[in-house]
Amino acid sequence: MTMKVIVHQFNIEPTDEQEHTMFQTLGLCRRLYNTALEQREIYYRQTTNCLTYNKQANELAALKKVFPEYRTVNAQVLQDCLKRLDNSFQRFFDGISGYPHYKDMYHYNSFTYPQADKQDHFKRPGYIYPPKIGYVKLNAHFEFDPSLVSRINVKFHGGKWYANLTSEIEETQCYGLLTQVGIDVGLLSFAAFSDGSKIENPRYYRKSEKRLAKLQRQLSRKKKGSKNRGKAKSKVAKYHAKIANQRKDFLHRASYHIVQEYDFIAVEDLQIKNMVKNHCLAKSISDAGWGIFIKYIEYKSKKFGKILVKVPPAGTSQTCICGEHVPKDLSVRVHECPKCKLKADRDVVSAMVILQRANEMCA
Repeated sequence: MTMKVIVHQFNIEPTDEQEHTMFQTLGLCRRLYNTALEQREIYYRQTTNCLTYNKQANELAALKKVFPEYRTVNAQVLQDCLKRLDNSFQRFFDGISGYPHYKDMYHYNSFTYPQADKQDHFKRPGYIYPPKIGYVKLNAHFEFDPSLVSRINVKFHGGKWYANLTSEIEETQCYGLLTQVGIDVGLLSFAAFSDGSKIENPRYYRKSEKRLAKLQRQLSRKKKGSKNRGKAKSKVAKYHAKIANQRKDFLHRASYHIVQEYDFIAVEDLQIKNMVKNHCLAKSISDAGWGIFIKYIEYKSKKFGKILVKVPPAGTSQTCICGEHVPKDLSVRVHECPKCKLKADRDVVSAMVILQRANEMCA
């Protein structure tokens, strides 16, 4: 049995008292993270050995006696805080990322309950229960199975609070279906379908660049450490959040329409992290949100009992449905096959090839 990890993000609306507690929790976690980082550095300079997560976690009980305010924070949240630091060092040692940095209020904006499956956090309909905080209103824009939630992350971003719910869902098996579609994502058109239809690319970030650049210039002129700089930074963050929310709304609508319309959906198994290494296309690829789009289709497919098949992307734009290799660069927008004489939009033909490969995988 293959399990798939997915994350649902919902907006939450804490009361003023709850919000105060959540900000206090963030502040205490951030202080713990920075203190633990400093402790590791001092320990290494004195012993040339690395301080482990277990050693630091064992000191939490003593920490609460010296600093009673930490008793207001759930034990799992404090443990996860130390685990974040340990994971950062592991990534550093593995050469995946740089040396861990000390965090300010803008770079430590979430806390996590890592064992949510061991406690019922959804007893009251329409609410979520983060321990030590209480029942917080949860705006779930679609149904989900609370029993599958294994991890809860509470995040403050762009002036709003969010709950990121991590679940593990069983992969669906391929079987006979009624309506089928292949989808080829792109930059000129956001998505082309094997039936010939298309979705235009909204380009939310590109359209907002001038306004965003103005806000960033205003921020750069403010004195570091001043209240005006904090206000300007908040404006930039809120505008970034607005762009992200516009993109998410578009992707939710598009993915919902696709899942409602089709039973069998085929997409390319794109490696977005590798694609954005192309600096000429990185901004446009990130603005399109292909990875999020496919994730949305994936969990909606599971919810409504539809099938999503990911096919290898190699050669889908250079192959005809008859199997003939038809090479063309990005400037060529029309597919013309010398063998079967098919002439059509190249993105639509790619979508047809994707669907063809998906059916072969499920045969």
